[in-house]
Amino acid sequence: MKNDNIDELFKDLNFDNSEPEKGHRDRFSQKLQDKNPSAKKRIRGRSLWAPFTGIAAGLALLVFLGGTLFNSEAMEKSGDLASVSPEMKQTQEFYTSLIESELKEIQEEKSPETEAIVKDALKQMEKLDTEYAKLKKDLLKSGKDNRVIYAMINNFQQRIDLLNTVLTQIEEIKQLKNQNHENNII
Repeated sequence: MKNDNIDELFKDLNFDNSEPEKGHRDRFSQKLQDKNPSAKKRIRGRSLWAPFTGIAAGLALLVFLGGTLFNSEAMEKSGDLASVSPEMKQTQEFYTSLIESELKEIQEEKSPETEAIVKDALKQMEKLDTEYAKLKKDLLKSGKDNRVIYAMINNFQQRIDLLNTVLTQIEEIKQLKNQNHENNII
């Protein structure tokens, strides 16, 4: 069989390629019905509902695609990093969640001694937010220019740096306060 031709392999086999005789489908359906009387009902039911299920599936697909298209257009009009690409969406979500967690930590650490630092930091955050809003408009105007995208990412990094600096200052104030209390106790 190493060098046998494919025709020689199948020459003894009889492949009947002719059409089945007339009435084959009816006879086959009758045999199915004889074995299982509910089979014919299912076949008829399936053929009756098939066009309706196809139409329903088509409508569901149109609704899904329409919603996706509307959602993507809304994202593109927003001017966020998320509208640029899936990677930028992940970047924006990462920075946003990090900023929110650090803001929450600052609010928890707020005390009379650190109130001035926290207020100043929140004012600076508002300025960065305003700058970010301008960058979002620039992104829409520029057609997703890489320089604007870089500036938006840089804005997020500046916010995080600001919050980290504030947290560091709060920790230093807490340590100084603890050292002063230790000296007063002695």
